[in-house]
Amino acid sequence: MNTDRTQVVIIGAGPSGLLLGQLLHRAGIANVVLEQRSPEYVLGRIRAGVLEQVTTDLLDEAGVGARMHAEGLVHDGFELCFGGARHRIDLKGLTGGRTVMVYGQTEVTRDLMDARQAAGLPTVYEAEQVRLHDFDGRQPSVSYLKGGVEHRIACDFIAGCDGFHGVSRASVPARSIELFERVYPFGWLGILADVPPVADELIYSNHERGFALCSMRSRTRVRHYLQCSLEDQVEQWDDARFWDELRRRLDPQAAETLVTGPSIEKSIAPLRSFVAEPMRFGRLFLAGDAAHIVPPTGAKGLNLAAADVRYLSRALAEFYLERSEAGIDDYSRKALRRVWKAERFSWYLTSLLHRFPAGSGDTGAVGHRMQTAELDYLVHSNAAMTSLAENYVGLPFEE
Repeated sequence: MNTDRTQVVIIGAGPSGLLLGQLLHRAGIANVVLEQRSPEYVLGRIRAGVLEQVTTDLLDEAGVGARMHAEGLVHDGFELCFGGARHRIDLKGLTGGRTVMVYGQTEVTRDLMDARQAAGLPTVYEAEQVRLHDFDGRQPSVSYLKGGVEHRIACDFIAGCDGFHGVSRASVPARSIELFERVYPFGWLGILADVPPVADELIYSNHERGFALCSMRSRTRVRHYLQCSLEDQVEQWDDARFWDELRRRLDPQAAETLVTGPSIEKSIAPLRSFVAEPMRFGRLFLAGDAAHIVPPTGAKGLNLAAADVRYLSRALAEFYLERSEAGIDDYSRKALRRVWKAERFSWYLTSLLHRFPAGSGDTGAVGHRMQTAELDYLVHSNAAMTSLAENYVGLPFEE
C-alpha cells in the first residue's frame, strides 16, 4: 500500500470540491482531491447556469473569475409569465444594485480544473473503492484503488463534496444523521440547443399545461425546460414535440420569437428537496449535494454548494492560521441556517409555478386559483417582489 499525507482530503471533483481546493490552496492549506469519475465525465454533466452575486464574488476570490466575467451574461432581472402575459422582476432595482450571472456550471468546473492543473495541485481521477476511515477521531484517512494499487492518504480533515450518491454521507452511521426529504410528483425535461435565446432574460412560465423555463448559457446557446411526468422517457420527446410544447406554454410574443433547432443534449431530472443534518461528523464535513438537494426552480443548487464551501474554507483557514476550532465547530449550524432558507425559497417557487397532479396537494381548480392569486399579488406588490428578488440574488452571509 502507498501511504501519503496532506492536510485536507476532498472527496469529489465537482465545482464544490474544486472550489474548496482552490480556496484552501490560496490560504496555504495543502489538499488532495479524489474523484471517482474521469475529467471528461465530470465536464459532461449538464447542470445549472445562474450564479448569485455572492457566488461570482467567491469565484473572484478564488482567482478563477476572469473567463466568467468575459463570457458570462449579467442579468438585472427575470420574467414571470402567467395568464398569457409576462411581468418583469427588477432584481437590480429591488436589491440596491445586485444582479445574477448566467454562466454554466460546466464552465465553472472547467475554470476550476484549469486553475488546479496550472497550480500543480494533486487530483486523482478514476479513484475506485474510496473509503473514509476514523473521521470520528483525530487521525482520519482515506483509502482508494488506482490502477489496481491501494493507496491511503492520512489527513487532518475530510471534506465530502461527492454529491447525493457519494460515499461521504453514506459513511456516516445512520444513528448519527437525520434525513429530511420531499420528492415532487413531476420532473423537468431539459434541452440544450445552439439557437438564440427567446428573450434577454429568463422566463419562468406558469401555464395550465405545466411549468416551462426559458434560460440560456450564452447568446447562442439555450437551455429550456418543461415540466413533465415522472413516467415520461426522453425517447418519447423528439425535438419537434419539445419545441411545440414549449411554444404552447409561453406568451404569444415569446412563442412568436422562439427559434428552434436540433438538441445537443436532452434529459429528464426528478425534483426533490433533501437535507441531511448535521453537516459535520468529527473530522468529516459534508458540502453541496452530499448534504442537500433543492429543486432547480430557485436556481440555488450550485450557489448553495458555493456557500457551504465559503463557510468551510474560512473555518479551516481559521483552524490552521489562528489555531481556533470555533469556525469548524460552528460550520454545520451556520451552513444549515442558509440551507433551510434556500430550501424554503425553492419550495415556494416550485409550488407557485408547477401544476400538481391529482392527489398530491393543492390540485385542481382551487390550487390553480391560489397560484394565480399569489402571482397577481406578487407582481403588484413592491414588498413581495423585493422579497423574491432578495432571495433570488442570494441572501447575505452570516459572518
